[in-house]
Amino acid sequence: MHEGMSDEALMLAYREGDAGAFEALYWRWRSRLYRHLLHQCGSAAQADELFQDVWLKVVNARKGYEAAAKFSTWLFRIAHNRLIDHYRAQGRAHIASYDDDPDDAGIVAALPEAANRQPEALHERKALAQALLRHIEALPAAQRETFLLSEEGELTLEEIAAATGVGRETAKSRLRYAVNKLRLALKELK
Repeated sequence: MHEGMSDEALMLAYREGDAGAFEALYWRWRSRLYRHLLHQCGSAAQADELFQDVWLKVVNARKGYEAAAKFSTWLFRIAHNRLIDHYRAQGRAHIASYDDDPDDAGIVAALPEAANRQPEALHERKALAQALLRHIEALPAAQRETFLLSEEGELTLEEIAAATGVGRETAKSRLRYAVNKLRLALKELK
């Protein structure tokens, strides 16, 4: 029933009392939102807490929801604001490490297939994925967030700008700097 509906239409239906519409939105966005939060805070326990908080804020904001922007922009804006609150409460100016990331296997699987499936090739791919995660972690916080919103959240520059409260050109610059730094790091890895 909800499969063909846009995210915005689902949220409007949820605003009007259709609980199934919320469930459809939740299943569409849960993985991307959780990965984004996990990569931002670096701890599965903290990501779980933030994840629940963001969805609770979505539930609480449903009565006032207007489809003024894409649902994804609105959702990631809520996540961005919750992360800011989290960092302020923690007294942290930067985003934590990826060392606890249980999804390393997903990143390894996303890399091109090795020429063969021998243990050496698999080890090399895992090492490359871990190096890439370290380089993503080393990005300045604003660049890292912009990159992750683009890659994990699949947001456009306009949506990233709206979600983070900056201008489109600022978001574009942050993404460009992040991508250039990661390209340079990958060249060094070869």
